[in-house]
Amino acid sequence: MVRDTIDRIGVVGAGTMGNGIAQVAATNGYDVVMRDIEEAFVENGFDSIEGSLERFDSKGHLDESPEAIVERIEGTTSLADLAGCDVVVEAALEEMDVKQDIFADLEEIVDEDVLLGTNTSTLSVTSIASATETPGRVVGLHFMNPVPIMEGVEIVVGEKSADAAVELAHDLAEDLGKTTWESDDKPGFVTNRILMPWINEGIRAYDEGVATKEDIDAGMELGTNVPMGPLTLADQIGLDICLHASETLHEELGDRYKPAYLLKRKVEAGELGKKTGKGFYEYD
Repeated sequence: MVRDTIDRIGVVGAGTMGNGIAQVAATNGYDVVMRDIEEAFVENGFDSIEGSLERFDSKGHLDESPEAIVERIEGTTSLADLAGCDVVVEAALEEMDVKQDIFADLEEIVDEDVLLGTNTSTLSVTSIASATETPGRVVGLHFMNPVPIMEGVEIVVGEKSADAAVELAHDLAEDLGKTTWESDDKPGFVTNRILMPWINEGIRAYDEGVATKEDIDAGMELGTNVPMGPLTLADQIGLDICLHASETLHEELGDRYKPAYLLKRKVEAGELGKKTGKGFYEYD
């Protein structure tokens, strides 16, 4: 069903998640093809990778030079250039029609024994796979952000995901230095199903004046031993991404997942967190 030997990994999307996946794969010795729809997006992806690798290198965390790692990554705007890959991981926009179009195109490009993974954080793997004639080779490979730093990868099993494909997904993630856990194809999977209500409740508590944003974050950090509180984490993730995930879960699971009003207001104001310089906190 899926091939055993993996030498070349394709990544669809050169944004935050895509370039992170490409970096980790290349760092672990794989040849990588990183594709996005515009050359500027590909170049931005390489800029992010090079900056990240330089930081790792300055701390002595690399076994070889950043240049040697980058040389293993090929950038492209053509999906057809992924034809020779042994695995393809899609990390495009979190929109069902976009992902289905990509998977339908990939099926025409790559060999039938190539594992197709999606980095979706909330959308149904089964629905994404339905755009193909071979849904058995489609699995969720949900990397955490930032990919080069976060240890975990969530393996999501679609309705028709074959056992061999799921096993290969676990093996690949572990070969990339990650630790995996497995989730059924239910809305939000394990992480976002639990994380998004936690973030939203932190936002509501702040909006309702329960405490300052600093005290809400401090209370959760010191009281529950998490590394950062809900408002800081929301800024790190991106408030637009949190809103999109919450809206998807609200649609699927009802009012307990309804996004906080202040979250919507922040996104409408363009205050998306660390990436825009301001969210619940301000950043340089």
